[in-house]
Amino acid sequence: MENAQTVVNQDLEYICHKLEKEFAALPGKNILITGGGGFLGYYLIQSLLRWNRTAGGEGVQVTVYDNYVRGLPQWLSSLSGNPNLKLVKHDITGPLPEDIDDFHYIIHAASIASPMYYRKYPIETMDANVNGLRTLLEYCCRQKESDRPVEGFLFYSTSEIYGDPTPENIPTPETYRGNVSCTGPRACYDESKRYGETLCVNFARQHDLPIHIARPFNNYGPGLKITDRRVIPDFVRDILDGRDIVMHSDGSPTRTFCYIADAIVGYFKILIRGRRGEAYNIGVESPEISIADFAGKLVSTAGGLFGYQGKVVKKASSDADYLVDNPNRRCPLIGKAREELGYDPSISLEEGIRRSLIWYRDNREAEEA
Repeated sequence: MENAQTVVNQDLEYICHKLEKEFAALPGKNILITGGGGFLGYYLIQSLLRWNRTAGGEGVQVTVYDNYVRGLPQWLSSLSGNPNLKLVKHDITGPLPEDIDDFHYIIHAASIASPMYYRKYPIETMDANVNGLRTLLEYCCRQKESDRPVEGFLFYSTSEIYGDPTPENIPTPETYRGNVSCTGPRACYDESKRYGETLCVNFARQHDLPIHIARPFNNYGPGLKITDRRVIPDFVRDILDGRDIVMHSDGSPTRTFCYIADAIVGYFKILIRGRRGEAYNIGVESPEISIADFAGKLVSTAGGLFGYQGKVVKKASSDADYLVDNPNRRCPLIGKAREELGYDPSISLEEGIRRSLIWYRDNREAEEA
């Protein structure tokens, strides 16, 4: 019987295989991952440590900065004895530690990304996306001046920077400038990510730094806590509790959903192979399906896996801002990443849902996200 660890092992093997050339350039390198205790850190960290075990020789050194405001995740604490992993409790919105190491690569993934939580903590969200980023970019400048240059820097932006694209800009290319509210309930996240991109581009140009930008499109899968309060964990929590799935909309908005193993491959490719100052969409171009249809796929897959017999019901949210500025469609063009980086996502939606449900079944308890 498949369990969560089976799924994780399968995903890590897939990631390492897809990144064989990129990871081969990393032995002996020191990598910093900010916000490593979160969703993206789950596979960013584990894939590097898996590569160390399978490749042999000199390993990649991984350092994690996280404020661990929700505590140290169990999956991360279980890795704490690994000699290639260093865990540091640090809030990226403050000054960097005085004893900071010399890093060859930096992945800035410290941010609140769940709409429920970034609307609750808007200033903290902006601080991480702007002030924390600025601190890291200035570190890159100092390293270059001291002849210990950073070789690659990845900033996690978001597909939210496009806002609610006009119909002729679906699928959405990186050249689309966006249709975004600067004062709405999502603006703290959307606009700080947009400004973060501006910081990255100008530091790259003015200081000739190897800074790259990722724009994720609806990643899902292992590592995304069931308490995250985004739509997929909410639906899965209903399933595992034996309740009907509650959908707080009419279900008509459409998305393309990218399984996390494919997304992680894209992020490392940007970090190592991306062009300086460039942004890349990371996601899948099809299928673009409605939230209602996605919920239906969850129901049918859970029925086959667990004997789930619930249905999807619609109920208005008690949160008046729940759907304000929510994009009607979100679908990327990924030709730039495909042509420049060799990005080629291949895990189907059906398989991604299946693996996710198996993982959630064994990870149904989690601290609040």
